[in-house]
Order: sequence, then structure tokens, then C-alpha cells
Amino acid sequence: MKIKRIALITPPYHSGVVESAGTWLNVGFVYIAGALRAAGYEVDYYDAMSLWHKWPDIQKRIEAFRPDVIATTAYTASIVDAVKLLKFAKAIDPRIVTVLGNVHAAFCYDEVLTHDHDAVDYIVRGEGEETLPMLCHCLNAGDDPKKVLGIAYWRDGGVVVTPKAPYIHDLDSLPTAWDLVEWPIYTYRAKKNARLAIVSSSRGCKSQCSFCSQQLFWSQSWRARSAENFVTELEMLHNVHGVQVAMLSDELPTFDRERWVRILDLMIEREVPVKLLMETRVDDIMRDADIMDKYREGGVEHIYVGVEAGTQETLDLFKKDTLVDQSKAAIDLINNADIVSETSFVLGMPDDTPESIEQTIELAKHYNPDMAFFLAIAPWPYAELYPELEPYVATKDYRKYNLVEPVIKPKNMTMEELERQLGRASQKFFMHKFQNLEKLTPWKQEFMLSVLDLLINHSYLAGQMKAMLKEGKEMPPEVKALLKTVKHHGASHPQTFAPIP
Repeated sequence: MKIKRIALITPPYHSGVVESAGTWLNVGFVYIAGALRAAGYEVDYYDAMSLWHKWPDIQKRIEAFRPDVIATTAYTASIVDAVKLLKFAKAIDPRIVTVLGNVHAAFCYDEVLTHDHDAVDYIVRGEGEETLPMLCHCLNAGDDPKKVLGIAYWRDGGVVVTPKAPYIHDLDSLPTAWDLVEWPIYTYRAKKNARLAIVSSSRGCKSQCSFCSQQLFWSQSWRARSAENFVTELEMLHNVHGVQVAMLSDELPTFDRERWVRILDLMIEREVPVKLLMETRVDDIMRDADIMDKYREGGVEHIYVGVEAGTQETLDLFKKDTLVDQSKAAIDLINNADIVSETSFVLGMPDDTPESIEQTIELAKHYNPDMAFFLAIAPWPYAELYPELEPYVATKDYRKYNLVEPVIKPKNMTMEELERQLGRASQKFFMHKFQNLEKLTPWKQEFMLSVLDLLINHSYLAGQMKAMLKEGKEMPPEVKALLKTVKHHGASHPQTFAPIP
């Protein structure tokens, strides 16, 4: 069979985590689709996850496009559905060549191929823009896949692994396929359903966090697009596709200060009307204390910094390379620049107790981010920290490794107790925030009202938040009054709040 048509399909996995704020496109597929098209292949960019498509919908799309290759992507929580998708494709047409990529498959290829080699023909173990076209060229030529760098596959009762492919260094040269994106579905709820893009200005991570996958995937390397190339893309996305908000997928967008300042200067000079959401490190915010106003003027509206832990001991275990006091200082800098601040705390470690979680909640209040989320530790099976956590792993169901459902059983808590404590932590923190809403600037007040709507109506916390509102516990009169106001708040979608006592 000659390979001509390739479908890039996201697995239909949902956990209620990222969906609460909006609908997020797969920027990796934008690049891979561009590379495949430049190599002469016809491509279908099919975001089944974001479209909320069910299996009959997926079957119709596959049968309509008639792909020769189907490639999908999987982080740990979505690996089960990704493999199911490829099995589904084989059932539709056994001749379809199936390919799996992204971080879970890159490290757990042996496990995946040993158990599911009937569904997964090839695994791409790194960046796909060069590897996937090379694999397709190789198969079309009837050549030996061993010649393709950066893949793994099953042959003669065992796993074949080829040498690692080099990283792509000239990111400016990569073709994209933004025109294949089904733009109307990608919206950001917190800004009245503004059109949302996910963009990438750099790749890699120089950090050494022991619980994370990114420093392993990128081998602690970092490469970046030029400031001019990136800002020109943002202008194009706005002018051609109507993008109003862009989230940077980068782990460390601000790593090179000179380049980052150039990006902000270009955003200001060209008056690019795209607001930026981003993640960066505490120490980079500290470094940039003198230019936080430039962040805001350059369109940065929302910054996430990973605090992760409430004690220096746990921070050191996580190898965050930061101090507890620095986290508070960084969040203050973001707040003082009138930028939305967000952070998260990882809970559910073996030594956690209700008392330690309560201390973390109080610390979150002290840090005073606009948003704080309390996440269940997900022990990625390939992370440095995994051997230390493995004795406490209570489930090997990867679908639960979504940072919401507990996977680790603490020594002195049941899984049910931990789950209740995670929900309670969010309730207590956000009630504290809404009691102090008047301390925020007007635009942040408006933003936080939208956040409250999302928490109650669209997030994985919805059930717990509605129950709390219905009971009215721990809720002062001024917060009840606020919620009654929010019920009639002029958001861009209908409100379905629980009755206010």
C-alpha cells in the first residue's frame, strides 16, 4: 500500500481538568501536519478530543478521509484511549499503519508494544516533524525501518528500538498547518469565549524537577524561535484566523531574557492585539522584577508559576531549585503588575495528613495568587521520583493519572479521605479569594467572576463547589451576596448555579 493520506487524531480522553477554562488545540499536530504536507502527503488534522466526538463520529471521519496512516498522541492519562483509538482504526481497515507519539510512548514504548503491538505499529520517541515523514518515506520505498532514527516497533517477538533522533534546532524553519485547524471550537471561556490558540515559542526545559516528564523528554536542552518569527506568527493568527488569546505551550518561554524582552518590545511596537497566557519559573519572575510592567504592556495577562509544595523539604525533594519565600515574592510581582497569577500545589504525598494539607491551604492564602489549584501527585512511571513513590501507588489505571484523581495512598489517609481533602482545599482557597474580591483591580474582579462561573459550571470541581454553595457552610454573608450577583452576571453563556441559601 502506498502511503498518501495521513490522519492526525487526538484520542477522545477527558478528565475535566483543562476543559474547564476553554478548548485547547494540539499545537504539536499543527507542526507535524505542516511537515507532512511539505513532504508531499495529504493530511487531516482531527482533534476528536476537543470536538467531543464519540466513536461513531470518529469512524465516520476515518471512513470519509480513508487514511493510509493514523497517528495519535498520548500523555500518561490518555494512553489507554490512544491505544483504543489505534485498535479502532485497525478494526475499520487492518491495512492502516498506526503510529503513537508523545511523552508516555517515548519512555514506555516497551510496555506499550509488548501489550498492544497488534494495535500500535510504530512509536515516535521524540519530535515528530522529521521522524514521521522519514518513516512514511521509508515504508513507501519498502526499506528497513531500522534506518529511521527515533522510533520503536515490534518485530519477531520483540521490541526494536532505533537510535535517538537529534533535536530540531532551527525552529523558525518548521512549516505549520494553521489552515487545517477547525478554529470555531477553540475558545477561552474566561474572556467571553475569545478565540484561543496554543502557540510555541521555544522547546525544552533546563530544570531538573524530579516529578516531571519534560526535563526528561528534552534531555534538559532548550531551543527557541527568533522573537521576530514568533511575533509575526501571532500577528498572522490574529489577522487571518481571528485569534484573541494565545497560550504559550513552552515550559520556559522566558529562559533567554534578551530574546524574551525582544518579544515583548515587538508586541508593544506592533500593537499586536493578542493576549498571552503563559507558564514560567519563579526565579525567572524574580529576575524580571524590573520589567514586569513591560510584561503587562506586551500583552501578558496570565502567568502560572509552579510553587508545587508548601515546605522547603518537599521543594527540595521535587528538585524545584527554589526557596519557599521566593514563591511568595514572585506571585507578589505578578499581582503588582496587575497580571492574573496562578499556581498549584501537589498533594497526596506518602507523608501527607489532613493537618499538613490544612497548612498548605493556609500557605496558599498567604502567597495570595488569584488562582491556586491543589493537585494529586501523579507518579509518572518514567519520572525520577517514581521509585520512591512506587510502594504507595494504589492504582496502575493510567486514566486516573490526571492530577485530579488520587493515585498515591498516603500512609495515614485513605484514598477517599485524600480525595475529599483535595476538594476541600480548593473550596477553602476560593472562598477566601471571593471574600477579598474588592481588593482586586476592576478588570481582575471581572475575570474572577468568570472564574467562579467556570468552577461552578464547567470544572472538575463543579460538584463540590455546588454542594458547598447549597449548604452555605463557611460562607459569610458578603460572599452569599456576591454569588447572588454572579448568578445574574452578564456572562456570554447561561448560568446554572445551585440555589443560593
